[in-house]
Amino acid sequence: MKLKFNCIMLAAALGISVNVFAINKPKHHRPKHKIAAAPKKFIDPANMNLAIKPGDDFFEYANGGWLKQNPIPAQANRWGSFTMVQQGNTDKLLGLLNEVSQTSASQPKGSLKQRVGDLYASGMDSLTIEKRGYEPAKPDLQRIDRIKNFNDFINEMIYERVNGIGSPIFRFGVEPDGKNVNQYVITLAQGGINLPDRDYYLKNDTRAKKAQDALKNYAAALFTLTGSNAGEAAKKAAIVYNIEYSCAKAQLSRVAMRNPHVTYNKFLVADFEKQTPHLKWTQILPALHAGGQDSILVNQPSFFKTADSLLAATPVANLKVYLQWNILRGAAGAGALSADFANAGFSFTSTLTGQKVQLPRAERMSNMVDGNLGELLGQLFVEKYFSPAAKQYMLNLINNLKAVLGDRITRLDWMSSATKQQALKKLSTLAVKIGYPDKWEKYNVVAIKRNDYFGNLRTLSKWRYTINIARLGKPVDKTAWGITPSTIKAYYNSANNEIVFPAGIMQFPFFDFNADDAVNYGAIAAIIGHEMIHGFDDQGRLFDADGTLRDWWTNNDADNFKMRTNQLVNQYNAFTVVDSLHVNGRLTLGENIADLGGLTIAYEAFRKTMQGQSDNKIDGFTPDQRFFLSWAQIWRSSQTPESAAQRILTDPHSPEQFRTNGPVGNIDAWYKAFDVQPGDKMYKKPEERIRVW
Repeated sequence: MKLKFNCIMLAAALGISVNVFAINKPKHHRPKHKIAAAPKKFIDPANMNLAIKPGDDFFEYANGGWLKQNPIPAQANRWGSFTMVQQGNTDKLLGLLNEVSQTSASQPKGSLKQRVGDLYASGMDSLTIEKRGYEPAKPDLQRIDRIKNFNDFINEMIYERVNGIGSPIFRFGVEPDGKNVNQYVITLAQGGINLPDRDYYLKNDTRAKKAQDALKNYAAALFTLTGSNAGEAAKKAAIVYNIEYSCAKAQLSRVAMRNPHVTYNKFLVADFEKQTPHLKWTQILPALHAGGQDSILVNQPSFFKTADSLLAATPVANLKVYLQWNILRGAAGAGALSADFANAGFSFTSTLTGQKVQLPRAERMSNMVDGNLGELLGQLFVEKYFSPAAKQYMLNLINNLKAVLGDRITRLDWMSSATKQQALKKLSTLAVKIGYPDKWEKYNVVAIKRNDYFGNLRTLSKWRYTINIARLGKPVDKTAWGITPSTIKAYYNSANNEIVFPAGIMQFPFFDFNADDAVNYGAIAAIIGHEMIHGFDDQGRLFDADGTLRDWWTNNDADNFKMRTNQLVNQYNAFTVVDSLHVNGRLTLGENIADLGGLTIAYEAFRKTMQGQSDNKIDGFTPDQRFFLSWAQIWRSSQTPESAAQRILTDPHSPEQFRTNGPVGNIDAWYKAFDVQPGDKMYKKPEERIRVW
């Protein structure tokens, strides 16, 4: 099954220890004859808009000053707490990469530092990349040009996948079987489009048409750069768009795909081939090095029926154009061709996101190395920036929150004891990964050349394919990580029933060791709680303690859950983001459940600390006020209208304003902390406040 990633950014970089519910702080000895620095304001009124009533717009009240003082940089399409921490992470990676790339030539061939340093150096060798133009892609274009019939087209698609060149029309891979989680299974999924979502093709409003034109212009630009005249390039772009439009029409919506029962469709290979007579899987799978399998998992069978008919009905000449477009788009997007190709790609991106200036090449190449050799680069990162003691801190805090969640489950008045027992079993078996893998990926046989960026990308892509296919017939590796150690995210993986917190950077506003408990519980503890709750959201609840897709709920309990979560859907559907665009409460339901549940259990855990049981103010704010203000400030962010519109279609997370306001409006303690009264815009009657976990 697919990993479930959540846009939660956190990590641990300091050596710290923790007591039950209260964070212990070491004694600090002030040096003699030095003036002590002014204490840090973890909740700073300068970042707030005190002219706004907290009960009218808590997000603006908590963050309005910061938003006014921090416009979106030209090289970004959104800016806030997460992106600022990410920028700090990138700066650290760049320091490591610059250091190793200067010495990698003298390192033993195949060593960690040689490969990391030379990969970065090859990507930064813009003079060589510029000189080569699109020469590296010519062999692919020429090979595609020699296609004469449909069988040649199928063989080319196979060749591209096996050699790490591309994955046109559909996605193919090997993943754990959702109903037999200790075995891997071949998985097919819909694809074929290059706009962010199928709705960009299917809608006719101004925003959608602008995106459609941008895609056509991008395709035409790439064909022009490779020798087509303007008329030919426009015709080829139209061919590309029409094929992608047909694929988009056949795709399931993101909301439909949230239901794992909808996307779990297992077939005998021979039976599925009957539904796609032109895609002969009994021949294709062995050619993809995935032979010998009697069954296959198809996420969207209807898509493949349509794709089969589409490919058979499309002239071979048009299929060749589509393949060439994907070759050029992939290479241009990776920065592997000359600047005119990269600029065409950024023009396309800018139209979709509103980003005004492209990221510096060094930052793009830092992201590239992290994405391709992440567990080699991650070892350097962890060695310098992560303390083993931080793991213990996170484990203790996680255990605290598990205890609170377990207690809350036992107290639920809408769930039967039978389902509670299963929920508690799932919670007790929840696995935790913190910091970095226990077993590092070694990237065996991956050879990196300092002067061949294009070739390096192909080598790495082919290696990833080979490693993925090699899983067939082996037990599922539950030690594997879905993201790299330096990534600033956290996620819940339903197949393993696990929560994962990479090293990243544990820093303010997510965590600060010198902060009071209210600040840390309102941020890092709520983030941990968020990931725990994903095991019990509308998707996670469908998997049992072993990660198997299995119904362990009584019908009445499932109905009660759906009744409560449907209230959340309606609440978030009412939030307006841009123009007439509203939050999609169904698409964002899982994250909204996790936000509400995570904040709720973090608050209950906070109330068990000494500060949580006191009324002592700090900087004019009570403990409870500081807790909720800390929650609000981790979501402080602004974004371009284009980015906001795109995220409405593609992002399962609600916009940050509503990640702040949505949960607190359902928590009684927030009303008391800020004296929110009837007549305030966010006020909800006690009986209308939504409670799930």
